[in-house]
This record gives sequence, structure tokens and C-alpha cells, in this order.
Amino acid sequence: MSARRPTRLHHTAYVSKDLEKTRVFYEEIIGLPLVATWCEADELFGEVRTYCHCFFGLEDGSALAFFQFANDRDQSLFGPSMPASPFHHIALLVDAETQRAIESRIERAGYRAPDTYVLEHGYCRSVYVKDPNDMIVELTCDAPKAIAPEVDEARRKDAHRELARWLAGDHTSNNTYR
Repeated sequence: MSARRPTRLHHTAYVSKDLEKTRVFYEEIIGLPLVATWCEADELFGEVRTYCHCFFGLEDGSALAFFQFANDRDQSLFGPSMPASPFHHIALLVDAETQRAIESRIERAGYRAPDTYVLEHGYCRSVYVKDPNDMIVELTCDAPKAIAPEVDEARRKDAHRELARWLAGDHTSNNTYR
């Protein structure tokens, strides 16, 4: 592709059941500061919708954002339940020290399995925790050996071939780190 691509994630947005519980989780447990709160009323889909929109900042300037609606009907309409699946989540990159600190705060806050768990993928270690909105947040620490420039180059080079192989029915694992 010769066209420029987006530079980074600006924000990703979700509907919150309770913005204060969401704030406590993301600020006090995960460590993301509340960087903006927009209280708004917009005509949207034929009605005026009144909502609060909170942004929790990441190091690169992007954010996780959460809405809460003033009207219960809007809250139900736009805030469907999160699927009960570990395959529907947001993953945040952390270093090992940050991951340990967050893990400690998760434990002190009283989270226990199945609302938190760890997966060792080989190429990364992931700590999963369910937020107050039932969304799963993954805190990922890449293994140094898996992010070496030669590994990154090899994965980029074979990405399309590996996808085609898998889609054609060859489901052999290519994870050599386990």
C-alpha cells in the first residue's frame, strides 16, 4: 500500500454501566488517568441523546473511552452486554514491572478467577481481568526473544502466507515459543 495509514489509535469506546466504578477500575487498578470528561447532548438517530464520555489516557496519547447515558432506554439501546467470551477483549501493552504492579493491584482489589487469570503464550505473558462492565482487559508483556527485529521481520514477511495456509485447512501451530 502506498497510501498513508492512520498514525495511532485515537480512542476505542465502550458503554459503561457505572462510570464511577469504571473510573476506579481504570484509574486506580489499571493505572490509566482520567484525561477528559465530555458531558454532551447530541441529536443522534432521530433523538437527542444525553451522555457523559470519559477518556482514560495511554502513554502514546490514545485513550480508552466510556459512555454512560442519562436515559435508561438509551443506555439499554447502545450498551448491550459484553459477550461472555475471552476472545472479545482489549489488550494493552505493558512492560514486566508494570504488569507485576497491576497484577498486585488486581489482587488487592479482590479479583479472583474466573474474573482474572494468566496465560503464558510463549511470545508474551498476558494477565486478563474483567472490568466493571464485564469487558475483559488483557495486559500483555511481550517476551524479549519474540520481539527481536528478525522475528518481527519474519512474521511480517510470512503473515499473508500463514493466513492463507490456515484458511486452507492447515491448522498446524506456528508458535515456536511454547
